[in-house]
Amino acid sequence: MRTAARVCSAALVAAFAATSPARSSFLDRLFGAETPSEEKIAAGLKEALGVGTGNAVASTGKLDGFFKNEAIKILMPENLQKLDKGLRAVGLGPDVDAFVLSMNRAAERAAPSARPIFEDALKQMTISDAKRILRGGGTAATDYFRAATSDRLTAAFLPVVSSALSEVGATKRYKDLVHRYSAIPFVGRPSLDLDRHVTGKALDGLFLVLGQEERKIRKDPSARVTKLLKDVFAHAAP
Repeated sequence: MRTAARVCSAALVAAFAATSPARSSFLDRLFGAETPSEEKIAAGLKEALGVGTGNAVASTGKLDGFFKNEAIKILMPENLQKLDKGLRAVGLGPDVDAFVLSMNRAAERAAPSARPIFEDALKQMTISDAKRILRGGGTAATDYFRAATSDRLTAAFLPVVSSALSEVGATKRYKDLVHRYSAIPFVGRPSLDLDRHVTGKALDGLFLVLGQEERKIRKDPSARVTKLLKDVFAHAAP
């Protein structure tokens, strides 16, 4: 049965190569002259994802992981821009800045909740998933994780974010800011689901960083920190 499976696998790769010379060239560079076993493809990609997700969680789940990363820093929501400008105009800029900081602190606290969910998604990855990721674009693995984990991550992040927003004072600050803004003549009362806003932005930031980690592993030999990663990606194009 194993011999037959390998013959079938070789036939599939050969057929793929015949219809797509560019992809075949990539596979040749990635694995050398030998046709890679399905097990090696899956193991290599799972290890790459394990490294990438671990780095992404560690990077975002530390102090200033969001706040001092301009690419993912959580800013005042668009629908509160008038509130932002209005409060700064009356000298309450420091209060607005404190609110923005507290949103980022909540996201930083929530980020580690992603680790077990990512690990579970890795365990459930099939050989077919691995093949699609291998033949996909530079963030194919990140796209797989977003599709496979977004619902569970949202469910896991929401209570952590809600609790963190309360603990770091964001919820109270937001209510105070809205109250002060509403006291300004001729302005409306803005509304925002603060928990969901921060949760959504936290996940966007996490996946952005994960995509950056994936690109590193695909392109940068120094990012391949285990033997299997070095073996699997040794011949990949820079």
